[in-house]
Amino acid sequence: MNDSVIDRAIPPTPDEVLARARELRRQLSGSFREEAVKSLYAEAERVAQRAVSQDGDTRALDFDQRVDHLVTSPWLGLPIMLALLSVVFWLTIAGANVPSAMLAQGLFWIEDQASGLFDAAGVPWWVTGFLWHGVYRGLAWVVSVMLPPMAIFFPLFTMFEDLGYLPRVAFNLDFLFRRAGAHGKQALTMAMGFGCNAAGVIATRIIDSPRERLVAILTNNFVPCNGRFPTLIMLGTIFVGASFAPGFASIAAAAAVVGVVVLGIGFTLLMSWLLSRTILRGEASTFTLELPPYRRPNIGRIFYTSLIDRTLFVLWRAMWTAAPAGAVIWLLANIHWGDHTLAAISAGWLDPLGRAIGLDGVILLAYVIAIPANEIVVPTLVMAYLGAGMMTEMSGLGDLRRLLVEQQGWTMLTAVNLMLFSLLHNPCATTILTMYKETLSAKWATVGALLPLGTAFLVCFLTATLARAFGLGV
Repeated sequence: MNDSVIDRAIPPTPDEVLARARELRRQLSGSFREEAVKSLYAEAERVAQRAVSQDGDTRALDFDQRVDHLVTSPWLGLPIMLALLSVVFWLTIAGANVPSAMLAQGLFWIEDQASGLFDAAGVPWWVTGFLWHGVYRGLAWVVSVMLPPMAIFFPLFTMFEDLGYLPRVAFNLDFLFRRAGAHGKQALTMAMGFGCNAAGVIATRIIDSPRERLVAILTNNFVPCNGRFPTLIMLGTIFVGASFAPGFASIAAAAAVVGVVVLGIGFTLLMSWLLSRTILRGEASTFTLELPPYRRPNIGRIFYTSLIDRTLFVLWRAMWTAAPAGAVIWLLANIHWGDHTLAAISAGWLDPLGRAIGLDGVILLAYVIAIPANEIVVPTLVMAYLGAGMMTEMSGLGDLRRLLVEQQGWTMLTAVNLMLFSLLHNPCATTILTMYKETLSAKWATVGALLPLGTAFLVCFLTATLARAFGLGV
């Protein structure tokens, strides 16, 4: 019998089939998957049109298509998305100011009354200070800063989710994340991170691929959460807004914050690209996104999902980590070693490293203390600079500017590098704990904490070095 006939009769081994598949895969064009999916859907539509007749009103479908021509347009989709995101940010920031101030006033009033009762009862001053000016004040500060923005941001975000707009966001950003080797749904988890990075990490459950889900978890921290916005807004107002006429100051400050947000999205894509080509190499999963029809938001579902399942859940975790932070802050500010407090001594140790990256030791100390919650960075800075015995804040931005610029010598380089550090530094303890719970791996939780921190130090060092080399340190 002919040898070739015998060869054809012998089935190939599994290894031969896989080797042949890999060889053929290398010959495919980069758009093969997209073209295959388009072909399948086109054939399905052709069959459906031939087999199904519709007697009902199709105006709703026509309306959806007209809207999608705008919100998923290659030219208008991203600008519309950025405009809606800016509106959400503006509503969150502007709407949270008054309730945050009222909540803080009420919580701090409780602190004053309780500490007064302790003093009247003869309780030692250090017990009163530790419990009320330390632990309780840390909790009160985190609750007053976190709760109002989350109570505004999460319902707005959930409303867009329930309306059916968020899949369009994933559609608009899919090409960017695909080029970065990530999943298009990462756009949704990244957007959730603007409210809280811990919630963004939890939201990565919508990504089916374990590798791409891990990429989304490790890079979610590169977008600023609401805990970092107080620092960014303060810097934008004092340094950027102050450089413009009063009529344009708020616009310039808001533009600076939006610029930092866009920069954070850029770092998210960059780090996703690096991870997908180094320690998390692998084949990208197929992402076929079927846009759902627009629907009327369900108020009950929005209320439960945003306030119960997200806001209170994240706030509870933050409170568990904020309590020890308040205790540590009080101890550092009130325990003396010689003529100096432990806070001043620690800031002195960190000062050379801080100066090398365009900051100072007090700023680094504030971020070390604020690992449990980013909300306490600014009051910790003020406490350390003033030598106060508890977290405090200035009565107005003018007083804060005089403290930072005139007394502590902050420059525009300090402000720029602090914006960069605030954007890129390690996630808070709540997010680190959430990463561990979602990955069940101490290794990946550690990577998720150290990757942004190393990036922050590198970027700030390069920025400070280049600025000083060109005489731009002031």
